Amino acid sequence: RPRPSPPAAVVGAGLGGSAVAYFLQQHFGPQVQLDVYEPAGVGGRLATVTVNKQQYESRGASIHALSLHMQDFVKILGLKHRREVAGKSAIFSGEHFVLEETDWYLLNLFRLWWHYGISFLRLQMWVEEVMEKFMRIYKYQAHGYAFSSLEELLRSLGGDAFINMTQRSVAESLLEVGVTQRFVDDVIAAVLRSSYGQSVLVPAFAGAMSLAGAQGSTWAVEGGNKLVCSGLLKLTKANVIPARVTGISLHSSEGRSLYQVHYEGSEGQGSAFYDMVVVTTPLHPSRSNFTFRNFEPPIADFPGAFQPSVTSVVHGYLNSSYFGFPDPKLFPFASILTTDTPDLFFNAMDNICPVNISAAFRRKQPQEAAVWRVLSQQPLDKQQLKTLFRSYYSVQVTEWQAYPRYDATKSLPPIVLHENLFYLSGVEWVASSMEMIAVAAKNVALLAYNRWHQDLEKIDQKDLMHKVKTEL
Repeated sequence: RPRPSPPAAVVGAGLGGSAVAYFLQQHFGPQVQLDVYEPAGVGGRLATVTVNKQQYESRGASIHALSLHMQDFVKILGLKHRREVAGKSAIFSGEHFVLEETDWYLLNLFRLWWHYGISFLRLQMWVEEVMEKFMRIYKYQAHGYAFSSLEELLRSLGGDAFINMTQRSVAESLLEVGVTQRFVDDVIAAVLRSSYGQSVLVPAFAGAMSLAGAQGSTWAVEGGNKLVCSGLLKLTKANVIPARVTGISLHSSEGRSLYQVHYEGSEGQGSAFYDMVVVTTPLHPSRSNFTFRNFEPPIADFPGAFQPSVTSVVHGYLNSSYFGFPDPKLFPFASILTTDTPDLFFNAMDNICPVNISAAFRRKQPQEAAVWRVLSQQPLDKQQLKTLFRSYYSVQVTEWQAYPRYDATKSLPPIVLHENLFYLSGVEWVASSMEMIAVAAKNVALLAYNRWHQDLEKIDQKDLMHKVKTEL
């Protein structure tokens, strides 16, 4: 006889929390009781800012075309893809543009070949090989298979090669397949600075995921990507509790584990008991002061640090002469990436469109006041803002611990903290993107379901490609 569905708590209502709530209900059934704890707003890092009564994505801006879980969420929730507004990119060294995109695809290819030989083809083949193996996860998950550790998950997709890719740098891996040092310094560095705010020393797997996003076509949700989070929580009818979880205590009742979740909200402190808990907020000391009580052996500390990131949304007139265009009308770029140059004080900047794009919408001309998103590691001072903008109406600054600092640790965090206590955010130490979080959410929900019903045949199975083929 199947065990009745457990009352479950989810800590955090960002994409990880809302996706895992949705997947838990999908597997345990509509009768599962779900409490989601969130002290701030639903959506987490998927947030928007308002400029002139229009909303703009401040972070988590684009989703890769191969993000199958995200595509599913949009379809299930009846959301739409935002209309794309074309714009050209360039890479800036602090003194000049090292690479400029044009309107002509063949000319872009010729320029890449002229500057870097066949490095860009070697990069493409390397990224495609990684992505082809990574896409196996969707087949495994469709058949109900789950993994109890990030190492097992990676090994099932790409063998020991994928594990090694979390321990060596993207630069080392690319030089090995024949990509030139110049291409790494100019192009790879610029992409990683704009996505992770870090150098080419990030691990190869995290780098491959970021480069796949830079190469392929991307999309966003009409109305804002955070609508996925609020939509999934509404769909699951989860009980969202506006409180910050301060700790979890282990208790035992009739031979089974019970987890007491301690929290504090506007009405003071409280606690509640659950059979199952999924933590989707980072547990690293720099990000939370979370305590675990009565666990034996104790739950270990999580090593590693987070990379600070600053997003400045500026409504103003670009200072195109800083980029070598004295006449602003002639400035052709909507997106500027930067190389790893010591004097450069920003990682990337782009002329952003609102989250609601009407049919009549057009991108502002370079001489007009536009909304720019500037990514940097430190808040921009007045002099730096004057360097980038001739004048501006408003600046909205968001500081956040964005991504793991990938050179800070070589070990991956666990998924299973205790019998029915799971940790989802550790996946960011493999790679950080919306789809990686959605994949981890599905894995945790399947793992929780298979462990709850003691279906061990569906956990950490070897030679899964063969198994899935024979099941088909």
